[in-house]
Amino acid sequence: MRLAELSRRSGVSTATIKYYLREGLVPPGRQINTTTAEYDEEHLRRLRLVRAMIQVGRLPVATVREVLGHVDDDSLGRSIRLGAALWALPQVPEPDEDDAYVQAAHEELQLLLDRLGWGNAKALSTLSPAYRSLVVAVAAYRRLGYDWGAEQLTPYAELMHRTAVLDLDNMETRPPGAERVEFAVLGAILNEPALRALHRLAQEEETARRYGFE
Repeated sequence: MRLAELSRRSGVSTATIKYYLREGLVPPGRQINTTTAEYDEEHLRRLRLVRAMIQVGRLPVATVREVLGHVDDDSLGRSIRLGAALWALPQVPEPDEDDAYVQAAHEELQLLLDRLGWGNAKALSTLSPAYRSLVVAVAAYRRLGYDWGAEQLTPYAELMHRTAVLDLDNMETRPPGAERVEFAVLGAILNEPALRALHRLAQEEETARRYGFE
């Protein structure tokens, strides 16, 4: 398809598509002559992914470029490729390692990982942005006087593991290669808000069930 058709099918203006091409977010088309290129379904899929990352995920172009760079790097193994792409997504501020509450949060989370038998997560905990985000959250709970640690988090973590199994099962229904990693990244951008919304809906439902509408 030509640029005009790619624009029509994607709903993205030709000017924006040209910008994405210049920024390396969408691979170049097959050059037909000096002024015309041809695009295919892979370009359409990538364009839709980029739009979701920018419009729904609110990611800056530089972050999108970094994430997609990992998605496209087939020299990496699947786990490293996916991990690198997810780690490039925005994270919470780094925890203050000199803070006593942060240190206590580390202790609780290491105990949590031991309880769960998550040896791989424990081995990567010093590198993982998700682990550091969890440290910040647990430290904030404890700073406010709530006893929030391994015991309280264990049932939540077990539910999240079931969710992760579903995520990867769904990912493995996609064709091997970049599309699987793209699907996982898109899930991190779109599925996490959906899960957060489901969590809140479930809280509303259970609150009404227990206490009515007083």
